[in-house]
Amino acid sequence: MAGFKVLSDAEIEQELAALPGWERQGETISRTYPIRYHAAVAAIVTIADRSRRIRHHADLDLRMDHLRASITTHDAGHRITPADFDLARRIDAIMAAHQAIPLD
Repeated sequence: MAGFKVLSDAEIEQELAALPGWERQGETISRTYPIRYHAAVAAIVTIADRSRRIRHHADLDLRMDHLRASITTHDAGHRITPADFDLARRIDAIMAAHQAIPLD
């Protein structure tokens, strides 16, 4: 766990309060985005690229009408760290951009 600040329960709740739609599930934060399938595929490519750049990734679950992102810091023993909330904010921005693109 060296190099990673694991957040306390109070710190996690404070961060979640600033991120509507995100919720805690054990030692993971997650959010489900309603989005059309092809828009979600495009968003996943962008999320993967940003994740590679910051060396932190989310677990992504793609379904026909939604995408679920779950984040924990694997290198911190699967605990929640500030890096998780940074990635959550980045994913929110990416998803907002992809949902704004008309596909029809």
